[in-house]
Amino acid sequence: CCPGSGLSWEPGSRAVEQVHLRCTEGSLEWMYPARALRVLLEPNLASAQRTTVCIKPARDFQGASIYLERAGQLHLVVNEAEGARPHHVSCFSAHSPQGVALFLQASPQRDISRRTASFQYELLSNQSTAGPDFKKMALAEAMCRPCDNMELLMAICSSDFVVKGSIRNVSHDSENHMSQVDVSVQKVYRQKNRIFQQEEGSGEWRGPIRTLLQCRVKKGQGDFLFTGNEHFGEAWLGCAPRFKDFMLVYQVARERGANPCEFELN
Repeated sequence: CCPGSGLSWEPGSRAVEQVHLRCTEGSLEWMYPARALRVLLEPNLASAQRTTVCIKPARDFQGASIYLERAGQLHLVVNEAEGARPHHVSCFSAHSPQGVALFLQASPQRDISRRTASFQYELLSNQSTAGPDFKKMALAEAMCRPCDNMELLMAICSSDFVVKGSIRNVSHDSENHMSQVDVSVQKVYRQKNRIFQQEEGSGEWRGPIRTLLQCRVKKGQGDFLFTGNEHFGEAWLGCAPRFKDFMLVYQVARERGANPCEFELN
């Protein structure tokens, strides 16, 4: 996390301060934003030909707008009015392995009350991109097409979460281009953080999983194996076959010695 304060700059200093961030994911907190701040995301991406950058403003994002700097032009990514919208994630393509430049412009204000422009960011290598028009979308890593057998077998080995459960409800947010799947969990095989938790009172395990609106997720009956990865502290859907279909795929692979990792079936 890189904190910064607009009130700490000396009179006569440069109008635009510059910050270098060299991690593939992290956060920045700009307190009392004033003038402008140029943020260079410079992780080691020499092996990645194409990268997708996703940023998520904090709920209390105030005092600035965020622009993507490309070819000497600024493209608005998040304006101050949108900053407080929950779950708002913006993704855009980055074609250069040298890094990505974001430009934060402080909003004019008469008072010096506390304002903080903070956001989280992640860089996803070799993923699909949002296109040249920088349309706002949810995480570009989410895939709508069904996984093939090998992708499924790899998903149970490498995903941030693997749970067996059923779909309680599916809700759609057209404004933010995403859907949420509320899952009733029968068994948690793995989870990176405590997204899937046991409810007090009922004792039932539940948790939300997000995906792109364009995937057109619908409520299906029966048990599924939900896999995926965490971004910005939220679970994002990867492969999600029916559990009985997954069992057949895994058992055949195990008999052939083609399973990339052992998986607890019982």
